[in-house]
Amino acid sequence: MARLAAVDLSTPDTTTSIYTIPADKLATVFINVCNRNSTSVAVSIALTKGSSPTDADWIEFQHPLDGFCSIQRTGEPLEAGDRIYVSASHANVSVVVTGAVEAPME
Repeated sequence: MARLAAVDLSTPDTTTSIYTIPADKLATVFINVCNRNSTSVAVSIALTKGSSPTDADWIEFQHPLDGFCSIQRTGEPLEAGDRIYVSASHANVSVVVTGAVEAPME
């Protein structure tokens, strides 16, 4: 398991690309979103094959996240070119992606 990405969401309500699975690779990822604010924020997470999320790509949407708390999505299987996007209603939200990236079995 390796740390694949760490991003500070500094612009509220902006869908941000966090990580893209490299070409010719498969991955199982863990996505941790941490609210560093004292107040609640709304968090959205999308997994997509495209350059921007569609309505069907959201696995969390406007999920309420209390102050100084986190949410984790675990064991998400992704393929080459898949992207992780996250947005939050306020700044001061951290996103850390960890996981295993490997070549597909032949």
